[in-house]
Amino acid sequence: MNWISNYVRPRINSLFSRREVPENLWTKCAECGTMLFHREFAENLNVCTNCDHHMNITPRERFQALFDGGVFTEVDVPAPVDDPLHFKDQKKYPERMKAARKETGEREAMLVAEGKIGRTPIVAAAQDFSFMAGSMGMYVGNAIIAAAERAVVAKRPLVLFSAAGGARMQEGILSLMQMPRTTVAVQMLKEAGLPYIVVLTHPTTGGVTASYAMLGDVHIAEPNALICFAGPRVIEQTIREKLPDGFQRAEYLLDHGMLDRVTHRKDMKDELVTILRMLLGKGPAIRGELPKPEAVVEAPKEDDTANAAPAKPKTAAVEAKKA
Repeated sequence: MNWISNYVRPRINSLFSRREVPENLWTKCAECGTMLFHREFAENLNVCTNCDHHMNITPRERFQALFDGGVFTEVDVPAPVDDPLHFKDQKKYPERMKAARKETGEREAMLVAEGKIGRTPIVAAAQDFSFMAGSMGMYVGNAIIAAAERAVVAKRPLVLFSAAGGARMQEGILSLMQMPRTTVAVQMLKEAGLPYIVVLTHPTTGGVTASYAMLGDVHIAEPNALICFAGPRVIEQTIREKLPDGFQRAEYLLDHGMLDRVTHRKDMKDELVTILRMLLGKGPAIRGELPKPEAVVEAPKEDDTANAAPAKPKTAAVEAKKA
């Protein structure tokens, strides 16, 4: 046995060889450049612990933090025709869709679910900016209609989280037609007397802002979110003037009356519960972490308690018999 080649050399190589570190352990803040450990980053709901910058979060991760116990049920969305225009730029449209589905693990750019927040039943829809920039195509239109129809049938309010770069150019005029379609869906909620709350996240732009994202009963935004139709650079080049600091950001729009609230992501659930229960005419909000819905034992209703027969007092004879 050659102990030099079989033992010494591997031992030396193990001491001096470079240890590989997985690339997914750290995330770089897009605002301040701080390297964030992925577990702390996820626990903070994708918010930078250094500068408080709100980065993109997937709908599934958002719903897990939003619904009681992280429990929710997905609502089925009708699938539209694939590649109706046979669009091709640098890649074919089906190839882009395939790549986006592989990267995100989701079928499309919007997820619709139902569940309870603060024991208040709701229907929620959220856009995924990582899926082709959250662009609004026929599927997104179908998703909002499905969410509105489910809310009307179940008599629940609808909460929508917007995050989009605008309409999806690969679907052309069919994408733009989703603006009136989603407007009709919102009108269904209003006619049914159900609250419709929109949470605008970074960024919400283009045709999304010009339709369902600005038709809510209450508009809430995350801090420093870009909310606009045309971006600041396009406006500056058009009017040839310097825009004010923070133009089209959430705080600027709040000061100018386009928003009702700017709320931190960690406080969003409590804020939504408070507003929804006020709009529904219910009692005070139930705050804090709650157990999963199936683990909650419902208290008897007041009417049942009033009509229930009074408990019989225990007599000495009964107590003696038990003893």
